Amino acid sequence: MTQEPILRLKLRQVRLEVDDICSFEFVAANGGVLPPFAAGAHIDLHLPEGRVRSYSLANAPVDSGQRYLIAVQREAEGRGGSAWMHDSLRVGQVLDASIPSNDFELQDGAADSIFIAGGIGITPILSMIEQLESERRAWRLFYAARSPEAAAFCERLRDLDRGRGLVTFCFASERAERLDISAIVKAAGPATHLYCCGPARMIDAFVDAGQANPLSTIHYERFAAGDTPALEGGFTVHLTRTDRRIPVEPGKTILDALLDADVAVSYACSNGICGSCMTRVVSGIPDHRDDFLSEDEKRAGTSMLICCSGSKTPELVLDI
Repeated sequence: MTQEPILRLKLRQVRLEVDDICSFEFVAANGGVLPPFAAGAHIDLHLPEGRVRSYSLANAPVDSGQRYLIAVQREAEGRGGSAWMHDSLRVGQVLDASIPSNDFELQDGAADSIFIAGGIGITPILSMIEQLESERRAWRLFYAARSPEAAAFCERLRDLDRGRGLVTFCFASERAERLDISAIVKAAGPATHLYCCGPARMIDAFVDAGQANPLSTIHYERFAAGDTPALEGGFTVHLTRTDRRIPVEPGKTILDALLDADVAVSYACSNGICGSCMTRVVSGIPDHRDDFLSEDEKRAGTSMLICCSGSKTPELVLDI
């Protein structure tokens, strides 16, 4: 379930990093000490209209207690959270948030660490690199983006690299080095830990390439589900606990429809990744579009993620 908000965070600084990515620096609203975090951690921010969004922390864990730094990319087809952060959030405003949690941990004791990042996926990886640099541990980064103007934190990464050739930029707009994920993964030694965060196709290629590597050395985090969310609509959800029937119109998800109808449900990422909105299916056939449930769980059809999955039947009966 989504973590309950137990922190009050005040926005101290906003910075435009690149074209559509802003970084936001938060401190404790009461001027106190923030809970510590480890590299790869994220927080849940509670935005207006009941929206909850998970954002990776991009700053170094050595900053624990002082500040939380996140980066937000404006999503043209999102549910409004990124647009609100970019257009409406102002320095000095206070937001509720969860304490940091971590599903993408940096592994202690690795002889070498290789990172592959795509776009906004650089955020948790930047924190990891900051950690490794502070410990004088080996690392390398391959960072793919549309162009230099679309790649956040380039200046900071060059500072961390210090001319050692540890960072390879791969820009689609230039005749730069092509990102060959398979070659990178296959060339890694058995003691090397590999990390990937980025678009779904990048993650899929990374997972496929890592089939021959020790499972314990392959780490990744998705920021969006691999399949296109089920937005066709045109069906009804029947809520058994209240006997309500809610229409899911074209262009909306089940979660959209429930929130519009003032139905209280748990959710966080809204992309089919975290599992916070997992709901028991009483009857009907769900159209699974998430990256959380296993293939066996999807075939069973007894649970679904309502933030992105739809229905293959005219009515879907849910335990809500």
